[in-house]
Amino acid sequence: MSNSIEARVARLVCVGFPGREPDADLGSLIDRGVRSVILFARNAGDRKAVADTIDQVKRLSPDPVGDPILVCVDQEGGGTVRFKEGFDPPLPMRSVGLEGVDAAAEVGRRLAEDLRPVGIDLDLAPVMDVDSNPANPVIGPRAFAGDPAIVAACGVALIESMQAGGMAGCAKHFPGHGDTDLDSHHALPVLRHGLERLEAIELPPFAAAIRAGVAAIMTTHVVFEAIDPGVPATMSPIAIDGLLRETMGFRGVVISDDLEMAAIADLVETGEAAVRTVEAGVDLLLCCHLPDRQHRAIDALADAVRGGRIGERRIDDSLERLDRLFAAYVRPPRPIDSNPSH
Repeated sequence: MSNSIEARVARLVCVGFPGREPDADLGSLIDRGVRSVILFARNAGDRKAVADTIDQVKRLSPDPVGDPILVCVDQEGGGTVRFKEGFDPPLPMRSVGLEGVDAAAEVGRRLAEDLRPVGIDLDLAPVMDVDSNPANPVIGPRAFAGDPAIVAACGVALIESMQAGGMAGCAKHFPGHGDTDLDSHHALPVLRHGLERLEAIELPPFAAAIRAGVAAIMTTHVVFEAIDPGVPATMSPIAIDGLLRETMGFRGVVISDDLEMAAIADLVETGEAAVRTVEAGVDLLLCCHLPDRQHRAIDALADAVRGGRIGERRIDDSLERLDRLFAAYVRPPRPIDSNPSH
């Protein structure tokens, strides 16, 4: 793998592409050093088609075994399901939370059994937000419960069983998107709760996930006035390097929510958003849709390193965390004649 600044910062960007086969834009991004790809419903056909797509993506690496490509997906259950035909998607997590810890563990086991054979390395689940606001337009049934203890227990059970099955989990959306009345896909929510309330409701499920060894945690594009006034958590060093890393002790991979969501994209240009997000302590930046923004994120990060705004040690820290996750969970393409069965 190239050690150029561009190739190194490109490893910090996770990209999407539009169809069922990798396109020239994805190939160009892989050539630049990108090694993480996210899939959506737009990339999915039946089970065999999904496995074929993932194999094609993984074979874009110049060294698919020694320098593999991570493939991830949001396969939570309920309304947030990318793969359906031939797959076994769970019920909404609200239903799972009502059944309890054993049901959550079973969901994690089934997710690993369902997704691992087709080549998924990381499922961007579970949601560890607490369903504390009936007016929330984006979390609701994606959360296990309105009780942080239930969310913590069920989330840990799902994470542990899924990761025992060989697929990385991701607790989201840190520090908590459960009490917003806006959807960060379309606007920038602001939470004005005091720190005492956050420590009682929003943070305990993430603390439990950290203790359980969750591989990754995803940030949220929400401003927490008690943590860093006016700054979305994704771009807040106080929230990520301070609260998540130093105070809560998380040593795994921190993933941003999509930088193309309106909460960020309407606030700041993509390149600057990418730089601020890495400055905050995030390791892997989701940029899911537009190739020009994906390339811009890489360009801006490389310029920031060359110009001294981001130190090379900061990039090395993220690469070391990503290397650990890749070593534990990322697999090469399947043999050509294999069958992606459950």
